[in-house]
Amino acid sequence: MFSFALFANSVDAINKIIDHWNLRSKLNLSVDPCTPNATWAPETANPRIACDCSDTVCHITNLKIYALDISGEIPQELFLLTELSDLNLNQNVLNGSIPPAIGQLLKMEYLAFGTNNFTGPVPAELGNLTKLLSLSVGSNNLQGMLPPQLGNLTSLQQLYIDSSGVSGPIPQELSNLKSLQILYFSVLFSEKLTLWASDNHFSGKIPEFLGTFTNLKVLREETNLEGPIPSSFAALTKLEDLRISDLGPSDSSLDFLENLSSLSILDLSFNKLTGQIPASFKTFPSLQYLYLGSNNLDGDLPSDAITSSLVALDVSFNPLTGNVPLDRKDISVNAVGTSINDVNLNNEKASRMLHCLQGNTECRTKGPSTSFSINSGGTELAAADGIKFDDDLEQLGAASLYTNTNNRWAVSSTGVFISNPNGPQYTAQTDSQITGTLDSELYKTARISPSSLRYYGLGLENGVYRIDLHFAEIQMVDDPTSWKALGRRVFDVYIQGERVVQDFNILNEAGGSKRAVIKTFEANVTNTVMDIHLLWAGKGTCCIPFQSTFGPLVSAIHVSQVSESKDSSKSNKKRVGKILGISIGCAAGVMFGFLSVANKERGGPHENSFWERLMVNRTAFGAKLVDFCFVRKAISPHLKMIATLKRK
Repeated sequence: MFSFALFANSVDAINKIIDHWNLRSKLNLSVDPCTPNATWAPETANPRIACDCSDTVCHITNLKIYALDISGEIPQELFLLTELSDLNLNQNVLNGSIPPAIGQLLKMEYLAFGTNNFTGPVPAELGNLTKLLSLSVGSNNLQGMLPPQLGNLTSLQQLYIDSSGVSGPIPQELSNLKSLQILYFSVLFSEKLTLWASDNHFSGKIPEFLGTFTNLKVLREETNLEGPIPSSFAALTKLEDLRISDLGPSDSSLDFLENLSSLSILDLSFNKLTGQIPASFKTFPSLQYLYLGSNNLDGDLPSDAITSSLVALDVSFNPLTGNVPLDRKDISVNAVGTSINDVNLNNEKASRMLHCLQGNTECRTKGPSTSFSINSGGTELAAADGIKFDDDLEQLGAASLYTNTNNRWAVSSTGVFISNPNGPQYTAQTDSQITGTLDSELYKTARISPSSLRYYGLGLENGVYRIDLHFAEIQMVDDPTSWKALGRRVFDVYIQGERVVQDFNILNEAGGSKRAVIKTFEANVTNTVMDIHLLWAGKGTCCIPFQSTFGPLVSAIHVSQVSESKDSSKSNKKRVGKILGISIGCAAGVMFGFLSVANKERGGPHENSFWERLMVNRTAFGAKLVDFCFVRKAISPHLKMIATLKRK
């Protein structure tokens, strides 16, 4: 038996903790754990025990058990280590509640409980830890509101509450946390102030007090809070990364952005924003990613908005007009659902598809199609039932639009993955066998997106269609003994603009990882286009089992016509009949007018004859028809515009 240079309580406590979590094989204390040269003492060690021996008796101050898949509840012996200042239990499978006794560790500065299976409330006793600099409770299954006592942590520099499960309004007391800081190890070792609060069930409006965090450099809010975006955000002039999406009822504009010239990433998609895109973006020298899609922004796209640093621009589904500047052919642009002319871009095919979706040109040069099939992210493949799936290998970017070689379908993707160790990947693949299907190869690849993934069927014959969406989760795992199984990919599915699935989780639906599942829907095509939209709404985890594991994923798509649309075909026939009738009438009017004029020029001896009276009547009728034709021709563009607005 060895001798600990520790308080007796600490000796007993550390041994019971090691046994409780079955760590003897990894942490077999054969010497004094406070020996400076022990293998578990360096900062890089895991597990790690470090001590402070500046007093006559050593004290355990650091305990790290990180990503070792320890399970069970937190043992009460942990709270006997009252000198702890750094406790890291991140990325394990711990369960139960976070004990209120955590409030006894008054010297705690760094506390990490993130990525576990903790349930219950966030203990109010955390507010006792006034020396706390960093707190992580993200990626858990906690319940209830954030306790207002967290407002006592005025020294707090790091706060991770993303995907924690908390709900309710954000406490006003958090306005005291004006020192939120996170150290990012970049080239310059610069400090970045960060608040991550995505994927929770917060309610109410975005707090005005967030605008008082004037040192904030990163702010992500994807929690379905209500707008508007507070005008106080105009004071956040140090922001480099601002992402706000899916606001509830909102009347926000972009006016608050005028002085936020330090931004490099700005994502304000899906927020019902109004007004125009400000020309002030020309003073944003570091802006690389600009996402303003699915709002109500109008007016022309300012040429100054596309700065020399801009890499990706998404302004899709806004009533915008204008042009993409001639000198920026290298930029990645998504302008679907606008009236912007992007003919200046290098991708002429994508430009033609854009015009097709805007209704300016035909979607296909051949006759209408009744089906299309796509092996998302993979090569051309024939399924067991004989269906041939097109390849989908195009390298999409942060705001991409691509039309396949036969013009039968197109795909667009929007968003940028954060901190992806493998770079900006927009496809996924696996070598593992996929179960639950005869077509394993079809599910070994997938198209993924960090925000919005959209497929369009082009030039389809109008009618009722069956849509088969094929899924298999090939990035996340389902081993219940590992923290890597705690990841949750959650997204919504829209077809023809209607949400057909909310909070879709492939793992849950398929019953496990690398298992195939097919979701089937029906929808009407009335304008030759099928719109299939997979949308990440800020839910689920972001970084399990590795960074940037989130957003929609789809393995394959098969769409086929079930029946012709009788209503639409009748409507089309009536419309064609009216057009033909008007055309024939116009032609008849011109002919009547011509004959009447010819008769007058020809003259005749029988001025009051039946033929002459008929020709006089024809002249009047023909003149009216000719007048109608010219009027119709003059107002035709306006009628088309009105019809387009009605369809919208």
